[in-house]
Amino acid sequence: MSDASDPGPDRGARHLRLSLTTRGTSCRVRLLDDLAPATCAAVWQALPLAGDAYHAKFARNEVYTLVPRIPEAPRRENPTVTPIPGDVCLFDFEPWEIGNPAYGYEAGTAAHHAQGATDLALFYDRNNLLLNGDVGWVPGNVFGTVVEGLVEMAAACNDLWRHGFAGERLVWERD
Repeated sequence: MSDASDPGPDRGARHLRLSLTTRGTSCRVRLLDDLAPATCAAVWQALPLAGDAYHAKFARNEVYTLVPRIPEAPRRENPTVTPIPGDVCLFDFEPWEIGNPAYGYEAGTAAHHAQGATDLALFYDRNNLLLNGDVGWVPGNVFGTVVEGLVEMAAACNDLWRHGFAGERLVWERD
């Protein structure tokens, strides 16, 4: 797998740094202000953000964190149900959508926040499909693309899948 690349000049673009703290790995993400301006603005304003790292059960090659709902984030903007490697997505969930005990999120986490939760996700490999057996299609807003460090981050994400995510944190900050 090769790094996602930016085909044009990157001048003036805003960037994020996503880090898996325990594994000591990070990647650089260019915000897609032209395709998802409201989502980019809402996330940028909310930064820095951090939370427990989770590996997806259903979507396949996804690592994400849940934070209390970012109210300014739009429900749908530049949506996809088939994210590609390097896509960075936002999912907006009402309390009843994410707090289902079957999902296994512990009490007191963002999944049980009274206002709902925002799921910030990195897709690190191919063959993802955002379909949940309980609710159907779960479109995510694609608001960023990895421009540096995808290969290293994918290796860390695979390690997270194989060896567990307990104790791992996913940090989102301006770069």
